[in-house]
Amino acid sequence: MTDTAPPSATAAAPERLGTGLRVRHLTMMGLGSAIGAGLFVGTGAGIAIAGPAILVSYAVAGLLVVLVMRMLAEMAAAIPSSGSFSTYAEVGIGRWAGFVMGWLYWATLIMVLGVEITAASGIIHGWAPGLPQWLVALVLVAGFAVVNLVGVRSFGEFEFWFASLKVGVIVVFLVVGALLALGLLPGTDPVGTSNLLGNGGFAPHGLAGVASGLLVVLFAFGGIEIITIAAAESDDPQRSIATAARSIVWRILLFYVGSVAVMVLLLPWDSAALVAGEGESGDGLGGPFVAVLDLVGVPGLGRIMEGVVVVALLSAFNANVYGTSRMAFSLAQRGDGPGVLLRVSRQGVPWTAVVLSVACALVSIVLNRALPAGLLGLLLGAVGSSLVVLWVFIAVSQLRLRRRLEAEGRLGVRMWAFPYLSWATLGLLAGFVALMLSDSGARVQLASTAVLCLVLLGLYAVHARRRRTVAATPADVR
Repeated sequence: MTDTAPPSATAAAPERLGTGLRVRHLTMMGLGSAIGAGLFVGTGAGIAIAGPAILVSYAVAGLLVVLVMRMLAEMAAAIPSSGSFSTYAEVGIGRWAGFVMGWLYWATLIMVLGVEITAASGIIHGWAPGLPQWLVALVLVAGFAVVNLVGVRSFGEFEFWFASLKVGVIVVFLVVGALLALGLLPGTDPVGTSNLLGNGGFAPHGLAGVASGLLVVLFAFGGIEIITIAAAESDDPQRSIATAARSIVWRILLFYVGSVAVMVLLLPWDSAALVAGEGESGDGLGGPFVAVLDLVGVPGLGRIMEGVVVVALLSAFNANVYGTSRMAFSLAQRGDGPGVLLRVSRQGVPWTAVVLSVACALVSIVLNRALPAGLLGLLLGAVGSSLVVLWVFIAVSQLRLRRRLEAEGRLGVRMWAFPYLSWATLGLLAGFVALMLSDSGARVQLASTAVLCLVLLGLYAVHARRRRTVAATPADVR
């Protein structure tokens, strides 16, 4: 099934995206996008804030993600669209909401692309200091531009194996961690619960630490929504979304919660190795995974893990280029983006949208290196809290669309216990916003996102006025 424009779209473009993605492609794309720096590198920050009680933070965040993804899957199965939540916001709330959500997602992911390539090229530069980091970054971006310009089936296959590698490594990590904890590896003894319950207890910073940890870990789950963007290019969107959405959330929860449980069992929560993640290169880019694997005592294992971190970052980059290009295409298809973004190759790839995303990713890399830390932090703050804004709009869209889709007989996936769990999800999101407002750093994030949303609303107002002017102009005058 091809990309489906919302019923409210004023005109449908003749260009159509290709098809060919299967359930396994969608699942691995979601895993590839969500399992990146947030897990491999950023986990140590959450542990430092909450101690072993970070497990509670992950459980609460995971529950919220499960509910949001179920709501999104319900709408995606009924209205497959590369615009995903932007399309549903337009249909369920109004065109302004679709415009703002679509470009908010695009803009924030562009910043994420810059961070991912900067981190990956930094690790590679540490291996080969003679290679300029800018050259490494340029080669990586060019390579993944080519991957995204091939047919969607080939792209999906590439991302499947790329993401499978890091998923396999996480499984190995969980097995090795369990063997270490049980003292079943040579030269090891059972660790017991001394690290989990000692040194200040399970929650050394109390509920405040758990709450602060929640602010860190929730954003690590970002990226999972890409499976609903890719649904429009699958052979059977309804079945693909239903299957992928069911499996991917639980897998990500297992990987995140299981990995963090291994970390806090094997190392003191406040150890420098766990927080900084110092690997053999000594650059701190390997993350806490490296610190745990160094306990095995196998030479070179930490360096191998750093290689896996690079793969994780590049896999997330690859999936996010796909997500941004398809969102830009959908916005253009609905008349909310430049018409040039509608150009599609013979393989069904929106090549101009891909080129735009890649070019902006290069700009983002330059900004990551050139901007002062304070300004860069402000921009990245908008990236973090924009996820909450997107989830709020997903929940509101689902509440407004559910009755309509049900009456039309289009529900292949249903939100559990509607409308009670839908309202409960909005309540959890409201509580999370309140929590952010109580934290000085998170308040800056919210303010950054609010400013970005206001800018986008202003751009929409200009765009809508221009559209009305064009519509009112007689055809012979245009």
